[in-house]
This record gives sequence, C-alpha cells and structure tokens, in this order.
Amino acid sequence: MLPLTFPSGDRRRWLLAVALALLACAGAARAEDGYALWMRYVPADATSSGGYRAPAGDIVAPERTATQRVAREELQRGLSGLLGITPRQRSAPGGRAFVLGTPQSSPWVAPFSRDLDALGDEGYLLRSTRIGGHEVVVVAAREDIGVLYGVFHLLRLMQTGAGLDRLEVRESPAIARRVLNHWDNLDGYVERGYAGGSLWDWHTLPDWQDPRYIDYARANASLGINGSVLNNVNANALSLSTDYLRKAEALADVFRPYGVRVYLSARFSAPLEIGGLRTADPLDPDVQRWWRDKADEIYALIPDFGGFLVKANSEGQPGPQDYGRSHAEGANLLADALAPHGGVVMWRAFVYAHDVPEDRAKQAYSEFVGLDGAFRGNVLLQVKNGPIDFQPREPFHPLFGAMPRTPLTMEFQITKEYLGFATHLVYLGPLYEEVLSADTHARGSGSTVARVIDGSLDGHALSGIAGVANIGDDRTWNGSHFDQANWYAFGRLAWNPRQSARDIAADWVAMTFSRDPGVVTPVVDMMMASREAAVDYMTPLGLHHVMARGHHYGPGPWVDGGPRADWTSVYYHRADRDGIGFDRTSRGSDAVSQYAPDVAEGFADVERVPESLLLWFHHLPWEHRMASGRPLWDELVHRYTRGVRSVEAMQATWDRLQGRVDAERHRHVAAFLRIQRHEAQWWRDASVAYFQSLNGRAMPAGETPPAHPLAYYVSLQFPFAPGDGR
Repeated sequence: MLPLTFPSGDRRRWLLAVALALLACAGAARAEDGYALWMRYVPADATSSGGYRAPAGDIVAPERTATQRVAREELQRGLSGLLGITPRQRSAPGGRAFVLGTPQSSPWVAPFSRDLDALGDEGYLLRSTRIGGHEVVVVAAREDIGVLYGVFHLLRLMQTGAGLDRLEVRESPAIARRVLNHWDNLDGYVERGYAGGSLWDWHTLPDWQDPRYIDYARANASLGINGSVLNNVNANALSLSTDYLRKAEALADVFRPYGVRVYLSARFSAPLEIGGLRTADPLDPDVQRWWRDKADEIYALIPDFGGFLVKANSEGQPGPQDYGRSHAEGANLLADALAPHGGVVMWRAFVYAHDVPEDRAKQAYSEFVGLDGAFRGNVLLQVKNGPIDFQPREPFHPLFGAMPRTPLTMEFQITKEYLGFATHLVYLGPLYEEVLSADTHARGSGSTVARVIDGSLDGHALSGIAGVANIGDDRTWNGSHFDQANWYAFGRLAWNPRQSARDIAADWVAMTFSRDPGVVTPVVDMMMASREAAVDYMTPLGLHHVMARGHHYGPGPWVDGGPRADWTSVYYHRADRDGIGFDRTSRGSDAVSQYAPDVAEGFADVERVPESLLLWFHHLPWEHRMASGRPLWDELVHRYTRGVRSVEAMQATWDRLQGRVDAERHRHVAAFLRIQRHEAQWWRDASVAYFQSLNGRAMPAGETPPAHPLAYYVSLQFPFAPGDGR
C-alpha cells in the first residue's frame, strides 16, 4: 500500500474531511429506520425529565444468571440513552441507585419479600424508597424474569416522562401464556406476512444465531410476551424432525434469558410423514408411543419447551376426524405426550366442515361446544376473536362463555390480512379492546371475554392469548412503522386485558416518535380513529369477507363460484335488487341462538343490534331507515365516503407533523398514507359500483359516482399480492 502524501496545508483539511465523514456515517447509523421499535432510549428534554434527571448512575444488581445479566444490561442501555450517563455497577447502595433483584439473589431486596408474595413468578414491584439512608428505586420480584419485566416497565415510565419520586407499582400478568404465532414456513416464506421474509434463517441455524434474534426476544420481554410459536399452523412435519429440532433448540437458547419459551406447530400426520407409521389414528398405541417419544426428544433438547399449536381438519389439514375421532381425542393424544414435561396443547377451533354449512359463522361452535369438559387439563382451545376470520369487525366468537369446563385462548391477528396489509395505518388496539370488553352474559352481566380468557370467570388456572404475528426481516420488523403499534398493543393487552387502547397508544407514540404533546395528542387521535376508518371504507354496517379471492388484497364483493360457497363474497353479503345482509336471526341461520339469551335477543332485534353489526345479523331492504334518518343505501354510501375522508384527515394530521418527526420516518409514513388514500377510494368506488349494479339505485345526493364502471374494477388482477400461500 502506498503511503499517503499531502501538499503543504492539505493534511489538516483532509483530517477535517475524514472527521466530518465519520460523523456523517455515525449519524446515518443512528438514522430512524424503525429497527429500535419502542426501545429507542433517546435523551429526554431536561425540562420534562420526570424527576429522574438527578444523578442516578449506580446499579446494584446480581449477575449470576443469564436473566439477571440481561436485566442489568437493559437498564444500563436505557440509562445511557435516556440520561447520557455511564451507569456504575455497585455491590451496595451508596447514593442514588437502582436496586434490582429477588429476595434470594439480593440482600437489599430480601426485606421486600412479603410485598412480593401476591405477585406470582412473573410479577414485580417498583418502589422509590430509602436503603441505608440512600434514595433508591427498587425493582423487585420473586423470580429473575419478573425483575426483567420490571426493568422494562421502569424504562417505559422514564421514556414517557413519568416521575419516579413517589413510585409504587405492583404488576403481575392476568394471563399465563402470552404467545406470538408465527406463520413462517421452512422455506423462509411467511403466510399472510407483510414484512418480508421469515425472521428465522433455518439454513444457517443452529450454528449461526443472528443478533436480531436477541432484539426480537428483548422486544417481546419488554411487553411480557412469554412464548413464540416458530412455524406456520399449516405445518410441515419436518419441523419435528431431529435436524429442525436442533435449530429450534438454538433459538430457545437465545430466547431463554428473556423469558420467551419456544413452541412448535405440530402436523397431525407427522407419524406417517416422518415417523414411518401407517396411521396417525390418535387411539393407535404405536401412534401414542411415537408422540411420547417425540416429546421426550424435544424436552431433552429444550427443557422449557412450551408445547404444540395444532390446526387440524381445517382447510385441508390432517386431523383426528380423518380416523373418525373427535377433536378432543386428537388434542388429548398430544396432551398426554406433553403432560409429563409440563407442556400444553393449543388446539385451534378454526375449522371447516367438508360440506359447506348453512352458515360458516356457526361451525366452530357446533363442532366444539359438545366437547366441553372432554379435553385434558393441559389443553387450551384456541378461538379466533370472531366467528368468521379476522374481519375488520365481527361480533365476539360465541364459544367465549359457552365452554366453562375448557380453558379458551384468544387468537387475535396482528398482521392485517383483511385490513390493508402493512401499507394501511390501522391501529388494532381498539379492535382488541372492543372484543375483550364484550360481555358474553354467560354468568350474568360482567362476564366479559377478558374474564373468559384470563380464567377468572370459570376458575381456570391455565389461560392463554395468542397473536398471529407479522414480524419479518424488514428493518421496521412489521412492514411499516405504525404496524409496530399492533405488536405493542397486543403485548400490553395480553399482560392486562383491561387496559385502555388509547393509553397504550399514548405510551407507544411517546416512546416511538416523541414525548412532545404536540405530537402525542394528534397521533393518538389519528390512531384511535384509524380502525373505524378502515371499517367504513371496507366493510361498513356489518358487511364482512368481501375482499378479493385468495390474497384478500382489495375489494371483491362480486367474488362468486369456486370450490366452496363460503370462500366467496356473495355468500356473506347476500345482496340483491331488494336488500343486503346475512339473516342470522331465527328466521335465517339462527346463529344468534349460539349466544347467551341476553346477547342473542339484542343481536336479533333490528332496533337494538348495534348498527356496526346490522348487516352481520340482518338482511334488510335498501330503504330500511337508519338512525341517521337516511335509507340504508344512502347510509352505506355515506359510510364508504366517510372512510375515505378519514384517511384524508390522517394525511393532513401527519403532514402538519413534518419537522416534529424525523424526516426518514415521516417520509415513509406519508408515502404509505398516500397508498392508503388511493386504496380507500378504490374500495369505496368498487364496492359502491357493485352494489349499485344490483339495486339500480341512484347515487345519494351529494355523493360522487365511482370513477370507473364496475367492469373496470372486476378486471383488476393481482397475481403477486404479498402474503398469499405459494
């Protein structure tokens, strides 16, 4: 390499140029691309530091276990970013300090032991107090994982500007199993995933563990999510082969310090496909032995393995009904294999009959309610939030409250399969809150869905909640900046399903964008209105499943034909010249009878049913008079238009925040809002054109006709829409 030479006086200029270039590179490395999620830990405004700006650089914490070390490291990372200090590790309080630990790991925490008794193994105590005359903030728990959760809660308070001077927080999770379901395939493709390829590089595992796996685990721990199902519910039996179990073992080793257990989706026919058996009959002794041996193999590799998630006899997946057995007999086969190790089976209630039913919404209830009490004690029946399939709005699933002897797990979708994918800003917190607060009336008023799934309504110690994740290899993790809020909201509500979606949004905005009220307030308002906007421009007044066939990208209310009637839009909206809507009263499919009497009576009464679910439960004439005084047709068009206007309002709000949000993320969100505005108009115009072609009615006064004739919208094709199965 030749030595560098400079003309006289140029060396200083060159060194200055290099320094500026390095600073530019450092700035680029700190660019806000969304990777840090809500754990940015950026310096707070000194004028609103919430009482923690005073010197507080000491950390008194044990470090004998992996979880103890990551708790200390997370606090160090947070304090360094928020306060601009280098925390000192001390063996005892000596000045202001943060004291972490359990009564067993820290003599300074031992005096708080009695305060921790009621908090369980994952709960924690945050308290401002004095130890030995020194002011301290204590993060105490019965187990190390509770300390880690407490550290993240403490950092959230600091990020959002809460004061620590009179801190007193006691927290424990309401739900035991708080799990993400990844629909990731072994080839790296993510079904219904809109954030790139799979997070898991199965090819390089187990030898290479991408550091991104640690950040994934950190993000989950920050929310108290304690489980991850690694593979698609449409499972490949190879996921249970020894080679792939060793790959899962490597991920489990990464996740373990953060309290995240690994689960696997199990293919029911695995004994045939990788076991060499001639049957998968759950009552066959050889099949039972195969599953016991497989469970023993898994737990030898992954001692804290969480268990199996199973999709059986649905959408072509194999299951016990292939052998004339019930769902309970299939689930119990796996439960018996896992029970000696403490594992659970999460058996999905999302099923299709071979024959198209009179009403698809009734099927899961009809198939499972008679099995109440037939499942083993370590089986969780995993039920989607509504009776169809993650629609923009559905009534709560009638199984909630109908199976008191069976623990039910809620299954929410975080990825927005029917809500515009990653490009539409739709905050799902209000959807989750709406479902969780719905009253089943199973044991009288106050029998909310939240009380069903946390076990308190029927006295179940085993409880669970699952979120179908949209996490991929995109730098934003979720495909867009605002989709991160749905991962965040799911985790917060999984910990405590009685929290406010608005309060959760406010925390997320403060941590993700800015604590400035001039940013937080308008962005939270925008988020809270976004789900209703999407309902308006997609499925107003209780319409459902009117998306395009297969990929579900864009409108398709005209979809008809194909292998199953209940895979078409016309099956659900039942629109014709005279009216629209699915009659689920006693005069129709009688789906209302699957709910408790108080709920059923409300849904069945056209005067009492919420207008937001009107066409879900009733087939009505186009001239039916609405609460607004408009005829149903006019109201429907009004709602479609209102949805488009709501997106325009979001655009205007975001435009006003230019300069108050970093340029990179502002530009990215603004581009996605333009996509959403265009597609909302497409939804409105295509849907109005189709329904108008059936009823022959004029456009309501003041409403603009669709931009194109119906044939144009029907002709659009999207063979490469993301997220559909290969």
